[in-house]
Amino acid sequence: MKKSKFDISSQIPLSFRIKDFFRSMLFWRGRSKGMIYTRNIELKDLRYIFFPKGFEEKYGYLGTSIYEKSHYFKAIYPLVLALDYEAKPKWCPRWFLRFLDVFGNDRSIVRVRNRRLADLHNKLTKGIGFIDWKTKWSHYDLRISIHAPKHLQDLAEDIEGGFYSRGKQKELVEEIKAIDPDASIIWGSVSRLEKQLEELENAKD
Repeated sequence: MKKSKFDISSQIPLSFRIKDFFRSMLFWRGRSKGMIYTRNIELKDLRYIFFPKGFEEKYGYLGTSIYEKSHYFKAIYPLVLALDYEAKPKWCPRWFLRFLDVFGNDRSIVRVRNRRLADLHNKLTKGIGFIDWKTKWSHYDLRISIHAPKHLQDLAEDIEGGFYSRGKQKELVEEIKAIDPDASIIWGSVSRLEKQLEELENAKD
């Protein structure tokens, strides 16, 4: 049957109707309750779910916040892969976990947008997540916080210890070379380099 020229739906392009449909679904306004608020859902959240950009977004459902260009990326990314291995059920695609991260957790480790979806996310991932990372006192004093079984907690501590040791050794060697450019360096021990630096400083005094 031929549509009337006065039929509005027949005059709207299909591409526009599809975009309008997604806008009606995705641009959900955030809500506030006291000091707690949820953000507005935007079209970029759909891209994050189905077409993640880079390492950080791919494993974003874990709560990761580490950019590939970061100085700390090479130290931390093995831990993220290990968390993903333990957290993601083999049958469950990551896009679905990112979906739950957006619509359940509001892409946050402290907010809840939808309790049922948030609980499902927690159940599927067994509560495993990357909480935060930061440095303290110096650039090599790395601190990592995760929710995970003990063997992954041990891995995080080993990464922290190794990163600190390498950074501290590099700093000590620079101080030693500043006093004696021809000094013989044996890498591998912070205490040994500290002793060597102390002996050079005492000799200089």
